[in-house]
Amino acid sequence: MASKKTIEIIKSTAPVLEQHGEAITKAFYRMLFEEHPQLKDVFNMTNQKKGSQQKALATTIFKYACHIDKLEMLGDSVETIAQKHTSLSIPKEAYPIVGENLLKGIKEVLGDAATPDIMSAWEEAYGDLAVIFVNKEEGIYVARENSKGGFRGTKEFTIIKKSIESDVVTSFYLKRKDTSPVPEFIAGQYVALTTAIPNTNHKHTRNYSLSDANDKDYLRISVKKEAGNPDGIVSNYLHSNKVIGDTLTIGMPSGEFVLKESKRPLVLISGGIGITPILSMFKEAIKKGQQDIVFIQCVLNSKTRSFENEIDELLNEKSSSVVVYSEPLDTDTLGENYDYSGFLNESILKDLKITNESDFYFCGPTPFMSNLLNILDYLNVNEDHINYEFFGPVEELELVH
Repeated sequence: MASKKTIEIIKSTAPVLEQHGEAITKAFYRMLFEEHPQLKDVFNMTNQKKGSQQKALATTIFKYACHIDKLEMLGDSVETIAQKHTSLSIPKEAYPIVGENLLKGIKEVLGDAATPDIMSAWEEAYGDLAVIFVNKEEGIYVARENSKGGFRGTKEFTIIKKSIESDVVTSFYLKRKDTSPVPEFIAGQYVALTTAIPNTNHKHTRNYSLSDANDKDYLRISVKKEAGNPDGIVSNYLHSNKVIGDTLTIGMPSGEFVLKESKRPLVLISGGIGITPILSMFKEAIKKGQQDIVFIQCVLNSKTRSFENEIDELLNEKSSSVVVYSEPLDTDTLGENYDYSGFLNESILKDLKITNESDFYFCGPTPFMSNLLNILDYLNVNEDHINYEFFGPVEELELVH
């Protein structure tokens, strides 16, 4: 536990971190990768180029400075970060390296304002934070290692099937290369995938949600082929270059976005590729006999809709499926291909007789997520009933919302 003096100094630096945090984290990552280029293998370098990881880390450091005397306020953040770290198999030996470069970043940006007392306080504070994460993550490693099909670190998986789900989504079915059982997971979790890509100077790691039921003898990830400027380097490589029989390096299933025990009506909402954890949850809820399930799938149109037949086969008298097209094609017919057009709104939820007494689980792109959070706020849904996964640093969503 940090000393009283350290706590006072750290809290006093919070306003400075709020102002200069992003500059500090940019300097930190630059130094880190210059001195330890091998760490590029576990960081999403696309997010580095966009600056989203720098923003996320700056926000985390700021929150730590604000709540260093009440670390329980960081509970959810600690769990999320620990899950992400263990999915990437980041070893405890990395923490001193990170700490050294973080302190260098603080000193570089703040200059003379980073007095010896401030630097000493942050060194102590970071050491305490590192211990929290190391202990938390070791507990996760041990639990996973002792679970069915569990292991520590990563294993090689073989692609046994490749299935096109839509114009933009392809599923990859994976089994252990050594023929051992695949690890058990909780519906909603993800795995870290690492692959080498020709003509790039480091390996690439991405997290992909597990999109099938958790009682199969394989793992399934479903990958959207990301188009943009630039195109998604990993997703495009997987779509175009990886075939049945190829291997991928996969970590243990991770993540805390999972179904909770509840007797309330269940509303599962997906936007685009956000369907991957939501579909897995839908299968889990059906298997457990959950009552009153509404599955809402929001996509552009029929060309980008995935898993239509799979969802229809799951439906029973206790569940229903609703489709919302934001940009239906001329050939898409309301009532036949989809149920609502435009963007999801409170009127649609009311039309479906969905109340604020339901449990909501949702996942999708930033505008979709921000819109839905505003809808649920308008409907006075209790925060305890709201659960979501955001594909990217959550700070991006908080900035928009």
